[in-house]
Amino acid sequence: MSELKTVDAHLEDILTAVGPLAEIDVHLLEAHGCVLAEDIRAPGPLPGFENSAMDGYAVIRADLETASADQPVRLPVVGDIAAGASSPPAVSPGLCVRIMTGAPVPHGADAVVPVEHTDGGIATVAITRTPEPGAHIRRVGEDVAAGDVVLTAGRHLGAAQLGLVAAVGRSRVVARPRPRVVVVSTGSELVEPGTLTRPGQIWDSNSVLLTLAAREAGALAFRVGIVPDDPRQLLDILEDQLIRADVVVTSGGVSVGAYDVVKEVLSRLGTVRFDRVGMQPGMPQGFGTIGPDATPIFALPGNPVSAFVSFEVFVRPALRAMLGVSPLHRPLVRAVTRDPLHSPLGKRQYARAWLENRDGVTEVRLVGGSGSHLIGSLATANALIVTPAETTSVPAGSEVDVLVLERRSA
Repeated sequence: MSELKTVDAHLEDILTAVGPLAEIDVHLLEAHGCVLAEDIRAPGPLPGFENSAMDGYAVIRADLETASADQPVRLPVVGDIAAGASSPPAVSPGLCVRIMTGAPVPHGADAVVPVEHTDGGIATVAITRTPEPGAHIRRVGEDVAAGDVVLTAGRHLGAAQLGLVAAVGRSRVVARPRPRVVVVSTGSELVEPGTLTRPGQIWDSNSVLLTLAAREAGALAFRVGIVPDDPRQLLDILEDQLIRADVVVTSGGVSVGAYDVVKEVLSRLGTVRFDRVGMQPGMPQGFGTIGPDATPIFALPGNPVSAFVSFEVFVRPALRAMLGVSPLHRPLVRAVTRDPLHSPLGKRQYARAWLENRDGVTEVRLVGGSGSHLIGSLATANALIVTPAETTSVPAGSEVDVLVLERRSA
């Protein structure tokens, strides 16, 4: 039996083979989820002109020094200013102008009185409070000054970031696209969820799990579905999908069984090689490149927990590297284990667990059994306890490394 390859060595081979995707010029609506590849500068200030923060009245504050609820000051209203107005009327002493939110503040006015502090008059208005100097006026450049770098290269582009890009007048950005991931489940025993099963059949969960995990990692992921244990069909599917794939992820068919067609087919393609990696779960791993564009392909084990852990340890960092973002890995924290741990010598163990803070102490406990088919416990875990390959047992109460999957408290 060949020597086990270490987790770190396998990950290093993967990260050496992948790199950031090429930058593209893309419309803002298509850039969501991408990573910015240029600095964005504001060509002008934001706001670009003084405008009202409230519906109300543009006034000269000195006219309202004596205004109160008992003795309101009455001013003639000499005009209206709506948002988008290009030539607002000026305000002279003893007069005011009705103004809407976002409308330009007229020349001469030095404050805006909200309509709530008035009687809402149209021809004349009674004002019951003295405004503060500059009240409710949005000043030129108070948000962004002309020439400011509003976003730097490497920033993840979410809704707020792309809204800012639009606000400074840009319709397109240069960005690194989200990797396109094609997910394939293999196995003649698999059937689509929602259909009836016959004896010996199971519903395919891997393709759903891996597709959504890839999306959570920032990729555009496509679920191809199920491919039976037929080498010709698998080859046809891979050939069809390579045209739209930056990464291919398969699950199943990578062990030493008579019907492990993924290993049979991929061993003859590109640079794909299969290794026994020193980890539990997820020992059988395949990785390499296929097709004319040397598309990376991950051949993961078929048991759901093995597939998920393999994705977290190997595929997720690769996708993050292709996005060009950091950190590549999930957070690793120290916690006190409430359960004793047992791990096989020579394999780094990833045990499903629940991580929480109890009375100021970060604690972790095991969730469910250790079987790699037990997906029920995976769904209730928010972390993985990582036991080193050289460690076979850890007493309860010891500090351990914990890979944080999500920040859930309940």
